[in-house]
Amino acid sequence: MTDTAMTDTAMELRVARLDAIPPGEGRTFGVLGEKLAIFRTREGRVLAVQAECPHRGGPLADGLVGGTTVICPLHGWKFDLSTGDAIMGDCGLRKYPVRVDTEGHIFISFEDAAPGAAATSD
Repeated sequence: MTDTAMTDTAMELRVARLDAIPPGEGRTFGVLGEKLAIFRTREGRVLAVQAECPHRGGPLADGLVGGTTVICPLHGWKFDLSTGDAIMGDCGLRKYPVRVDTEGHIFISFEDAAPGAAATSD
């Protein structure tokens, strides 16, 4: 998927379809050379953060999701997906702005992103 939109300071990329992420779960996607974890809460919110836990690189998309909290599957660090803040642990996550269009496509915004890069799912 390569739909893009550019502004003066950011680029928005279509990354996935909403139905690719079951409610209450996350999936990892490679975008612009970065790995992102995109979560779909049971309440319907879609949130995106860096894919790896800052503690030891645990795969956050495989973590336990409750509300807007994810627990790293490796060592139990907890993060608020809506802010990126650590709830348990000493450093937070990089958070990405997300938009879902009326057709169910998930778009992620990147500041100072390079144009022409494609999104891939892992």
